Amino acid sequence: MRKQLFLTLCGLALSLAALAQGPRVTVRSGVLEGIDSSGVKIFRGIPFAQPPVGRLRWQAPQPLEAWQGVRQAKDFGPNPIQFNVYGDMVFGSPVNSEDCLYLNVWTPARQMNENLPVLLYFNGGGLMSGSGSEPRYQGLTLARRGIIVVTANYREGIFGFFAHPQLSKETSYHGSGNYGFMDQAAAIQWVKNNISAFGGDPNRLTIVGESAGSMSVSALMASPMSRHLINQVMGSSGSVVGPRPVLTLKEAEKNGETWARKHGFKSIKDLRALPADKLNSIAEFNGVPGYCVDGKFFTEHPLDTYRKGEQAQVPALIGHNNTEMPVMAYMKGMAPTLENLKKAIPSMFGPRADAEKLLRLYNIKSDADVVGLPGYAMGGSIFITYGTWKWTDLLRQTSTKPVYRYVYNHPRPQFKVVGKAPGLAGGTVDNAQKAPVHRDLGAVHSADIEYAMGNLATNSMFDWGKNDYQMSEIFQSVYLNFVKTGNPNGLGMPRWDAVNGWQGALPVMHLDLNSRQVADPQIEELNHYLDELFIK
Repeated sequence: MRKQLFLTLCGLALSLAALAQGPRVTVRSGVLEGIDSSGVKIFRGIPFAQPPVGRLRWQAPQPLEAWQGVRQAKDFGPNPIQFNVYGDMVFGSPVNSEDCLYLNVWTPARQMNENLPVLLYFNGGGLMSGSGSEPRYQGLTLARRGIIVVTANYREGIFGFFAHPQLSKETSYHGSGNYGFMDQAAAIQWVKNNISAFGGDPNRLTIVGESAGSMSVSALMASPMSRHLINQVMGSSGSVVGPRPVLTLKEAEKNGETWARKHGFKSIKDLRALPADKLNSIAEFNGVPGYCVDGKFFTEHPLDTYRKGEQAQVPALIGHNNTEMPVMAYMKGMAPTLENLKKAIPSMFGPRADAEKLLRLYNIKSDADVVGLPGYAMGGSIFITYGTWKWTDLLRQTSTKPVYRYVYNHPRPQFKVVGKAPGLAGGTVDNAQKAPVHRDLGAVHSADIEYAMGNLATNSMFDWGKNDYQMSEIFQSVYLNFVKTGNPNGLGMPRWDAVNGWQGALPVMHLDLNSRQVADPQIEELNHYLDELFIK
């Protein structure tokens, strides 16, 4: 009797343990156990390379070593160590660390053999901040609609983009820098090698990013480390082929050496011995870090790669927001008047700029236009939209696969946090009274993310309404159509033409509650004139 009771209790315990066990998958490095969210299996904090610490600081990401037993993948790994550059960004992990090379997977697969398409998202944040754990990037919503979503961290700031002659001497390719980009390439390789274990098709991989993430996508398309691994790309607001220079290796090395000397460091050994928090505190990165032609990730300027058509030949969906940046941000404190703008144009566009021509092309005719949509268009060009256009224009000329363009116009609703304002790349900042005016004119920088990923509910700082959820449904459909087919067209969407081989004004989809395709010859004239000013 006691033996039978004992066996019964043991059986009950085993049954309860089985019920408590999360979903498991076996990847090349070992077994992972995640969680089940009503049919979507979530695996967080998966390492995809060795921790880049100690002697591995400022080295290319190294292959991961296998683990024994079952690794728990229920919590996010640490965020990349970073500055608080853009305000109080919200993360899913409470920890920032140099040990940050982790990714996360959301899969709706049941049998893990469905061969589902895969979206891999790289976060924005100026290559200085951000994380794949941010709630706005989470993949639960899109996974419920039939795709696998992956987010991946990469080294940022001085940890990801530091070059030095002593580092270059260590490598077989005699270069240094671009470690953050290399991390992204390693994440892509990991997905190609392992995503089938989650029910994904490694040959249906779309990489996507916003801002610095979009810059990264354009870089990954051009790099010999990654271009052969990519099947499709999406980019939102940013590229590495705009006015911001890609440094030569010598320039990047000189910058690194000058910085090290300023802080009293003569050897890389001493810099590697410095605690990560201390290194981060003295890094002095107050702008997008310098990336360079290092000889490994970039073997030539990416402009040359695109001009020769040697980038990844894959379908592309690329766009930007319509009010990315007010032009007053570049007017050096002058009042935003038409007269002051005329004075400021040479400092913004260079001494060769024809002020009257630019004002005509941007439709700026009054003080009201300076702070209105025309002024935002001018500020956006300087900030990020011209570089985004340049990327699509190069692809239009050299890609054998369809290229689709869009502009996102839907404004976010009222911000609910008193005394704060939305940060440029997420989170909040103080001094709300100093925030750019007329935020209701359109979509500001980074405002598209929650809509496209179906994550409005993860951001409680805005008073989302029915129009916002409707807009999110539209944007999600664009992403899902493209990830699944390489084409944003689909039921319930207006006709959307690719720009390849198009004669005359190029078609651009304006995404809003009333989405429509527009071909504006003046926009093309403007961007080609900016080409003359920005690209030497």
